[in-house]
Amino acid sequence: MGRTNTTYRDLLRAMESRWQEYRRALRYDDQGVFDRLFEYARAHADASGVQNHQFVEIPALISMLVEQQKQIEDLEDRLDHVEDDLNR
Repeated sequence: MGRTNTTYRDLLRAMESRWQEYRRALRYDDQGVFDRLFEYARAHADASGVQNHQFVEIPALISMLVEQQKQIEDLEDRLDHVEDDLNR
């Protein structure tokens, strides 16, 4: 029988598991933030799997950054609209 390659999602779950002690050491409020970062990584698992990077951490971090950048740009757009409304 042939070998089955580990999927990116499996590697990501293993990475998250390795970081559980760190997560438990975080303040309670920060644990939710930590969890969201891994949600961001899972949201881009398809693209990360295509990347087939040697280290699972690199595409996971890029996925987290992509989601954070989307949030920053959304907040900037919302702030621009609020400023426009105030300047009328």
